[in-house]
Amino acid sequence: MRFSEVFVSTLKESPKDAQLKSHSYLVRAGYIQQVGSGIYNFLPLGKKVLDKIRLIIKEEMDKAGAQEVLLGFVTPAELWQESGRYEKYGKELLRFKDRKDNDFVLGPTHEEMVTFLARSFIKSYKQLPLNLYQIHTKFRDEVRPRSGLLRAREFVMKDSYSFHADIKDLDREFENMERAYRRILERLDLAYKVVEADSGAIGGSGSKEFMLLCPNGEDTLAVCNSCEYAANIEVAKRKPKNAPRENSYSYSSDSLEQGFLHDAPKARFAEFFTPGVKSIESLCEFFKVHPFYTMKCVAKKAVFERSQTQGVLKEEIVFFFLRGDDICEETKALNVLNGLDTHKHYLGFTELDSQELAQMGLSEGFLGALGLQELLKPLQEKVLGTLIFDESLRGGKDLICGANKKDYHLVAVDLDEFSELNNVVYADIVSVQEGDLCPNCGCALSMNKGIEVGHIFKLGSKYSQSLNATFLNTQGKSQPLIMGCYGIGVSRLLPAILEQKSDEFGCVWGNGVRVFDVLIIISNTKKHAQVEFANILYQNLKLEGVDVLLDDRDEHFGFKIKDFELIGFHQAVVVGKELDKGRVEWILREGLEKRIIESAQIQEIVLDSLKV
Repeated sequence: MRFSEVFVSTLKESPKDAQLKSHSYLVRAGYIQQVGSGIYNFLPLGKKVLDKIRLIIKEEMDKAGAQEVLLGFVTPAELWQESGRYEKYGKELLRFKDRKDNDFVLGPTHEEMVTFLARSFIKSYKQLPLNLYQIHTKFRDEVRPRSGLLRAREFVMKDSYSFHADIKDLDREFENMERAYRRILERLDLAYKVVEADSGAIGGSGSKEFMLLCPNGEDTLAVCNSCEYAANIEVAKRKPKNAPRENSYSYSSDSLEQGFLHDAPKARFAEFFTPGVKSIESLCEFFKVHPFYTMKCVAKKAVFERSQTQGVLKEEIVFFFLRGDDICEETKALNVLNGLDTHKHYLGFTELDSQELAQMGLSEGFLGALGLQELLKPLQEKVLGTLIFDESLRGGKDLICGANKKDYHLVAVDLDEFSELNNVVYADIVSVQEGDLCPNCGCALSMNKGIEVGHIFKLGSKYSQSLNATFLNTQGKSQPLIMGCYGIGVSRLLPAILEQKSDEFGCVWGNGVRVFDVLIIISNTKKHAQVEFANILYQNLKLEGVDVLLDDRDEHFGFKIKDFELIGFHQAVVVGKELDKGRVEWILREGLEKRIIESAQIQEIVLDSLKV
């Protein structure tokens, strides 16, 4: 193809709302055009890259034994009502009515639709296992679309769903899909990590995310420096912390007596006057102790809905307790709440300010577990009765915590005695931090940024039970289908690749995705020899099956080379002044490696560079 015939227009200026380089480059290089908030047109170059990514995914899915379908983008709302997600999914689910006043949704994901398909046709274990996939448009009504295609409302996704007779076969297919996803990302020439993850709104268990490592990623990953352990911060675990092996201080309830100890600070259980000591830092300084020996309270308002009143949102106040040097991980905390009461569905947290605490008779900075439930009894309709402690506090002794009284703390708190008498739950609710130890090998964990491009789930019977998708097993008994779910963000991969690979000059797609295999640049279209050589090379490469683009535009060389760098063509052959000496310039876009090549050898060089 000739550049003069290509529908592309490059821009010098970035979009005003572009915060990421991928967003800027995709618009400036003429891959996409924004037409609305989070909605984009794919222009010829963008569609070309999208199709190349799509083909790689399709080839690997077919090779893994999955079969392609195309499910309706518009889904009857009654299927979502059957599954129980119609209200639970929230405002991101776009709902609308047709002219007959029937309710529909635009599918952000297709568990309901594919389960409806399965219950219509799968009747016997003899039809199992089955894996169906589609590469199709999705719509999620994001509250704040941003970052171009990374957080768009309309997007293209590959989603597949497997059906099984038992969990063992689901495990087999889960591993099969993980291998397929690894092959896809390796063919795209990407650095990635497979990490443990939270299942989110889709539900299920055995969740894994496929993350591209890059500094501008939205997700934080805990990655072991020695073994293969990696997890999204939302579910990351750590080896239990040991007591710090450093100098602490001992004290009594009457007076502080400094003395260097390696053990926990010792004291008689007592209330201690701590005027104005509200933070963990000031508390540790006041008592001269390590924050490991302190216990803090994180109070939040949890938003929830009851199963019998879907859509009616309520709030209740919840109290979480952690060691002083830990941070509460909200996704973990939310999952713990959802495990406490099956009649409530907790959606998220909002902040609880000091004024609201004061109205409850509590003082910010002085909250503690002992006596808290008794104080809150008059507010039981507004407060969750269960106190939630991080697992690291189990068996905790000699702790310092708030006394639920302004300017006072308790010392020598023993949680074993307290837990036996009160309604408490222990669970992992902490956020793993840099330097924490790997739960598998005990080596240090580091924090990395990543972009999620794939996610796989073991759904089990979550959807088949609610939608009554059953089959007859080998004993002739009816049982719900066992399901798996596997997604890849196809359009999301475009910006993800660029965030990992692009440089200060523009797009870099790497060896995995080539906009064109090679660009031939005629430096000066007024020079007959350059035009003739370029056209002959162009025709010869086309005969070899090379996807070649000839830049025949009547523009100066600097303009053309900037377009080459911005658009990110895989490689370029510059036919310029060196041709008088029987030479041309060859440029590989990734790394901008440049070489002067004998013109007689350039065709062979290009063909060799394209061999896999």
